[in-house]
Amino acid sequence: MVSTLISSVSGIVEAVGADWVDVSIGGITLRVSVPGSTAGGVGAAGDAVRLHTSLQVREDSLTLFGFLTEDERHTFDTLLGINGVGPRLALAVLSRFAPSSLAAAVDAADTAALSTVSGVGKRTASRIILELKGKLDLDWGGAPAGPVDADALDALIALGYSDTEARRALAAIPTDGAVSMEDRVRDALQHLAGV
Repeated sequence: MVSTLISSVSGIVEAVGADWVDVSIGGITLRVSVPGSTAGGVGAAGDAVRLHTSLQVREDSLTLFGFLTEDERHTFDTLLGINGVGPRLALAVLSRFAPSSLAAAVDAADTAALSTVSGVGKRTASRIILELKGKLDLDWGGAPAGPVDADALDALIALGYSDTEARRALAAIPTDGAVSMEDRVRDALQHLAGV
């Protein structure tokens, strides 16, 4: 259930920054704060876009946060329920992790992975894991199936692909029995290149 005044916005992209998107809606332009994955996925100026949103009201500001999927918005709102996690830190987490990979990191109690997010130390990572256990119950597919895919995912991210792009590429290629991590990375790179 969405508990926000503005649950989505649809309009035309006017401009895109590293962590924001300007969306023109009937003569009004809204600046929507977004994670890096959303900024990279909304398209270019002039493209139509629909963002799932969360309006955050603070004493001195109203800020609209936007996401390409409902899962991302749900994860953002869930992160905000953790003591010490504000909207900017929640965006940083979603810029680094897709909801499915965050759920996998939480399930594995992987504080090292969460600590790769700027602003998240070991203590905050432990708090996120403790408070998110059992709360990310959405049906997220695409988590790494085993250590080979987890290593391949890390390799693709190190090559500059987003977590979401890397997971989609790995999910799109068949697993033929005992395949090495290098073969999985090569096949994923070919898929990403459209070969």
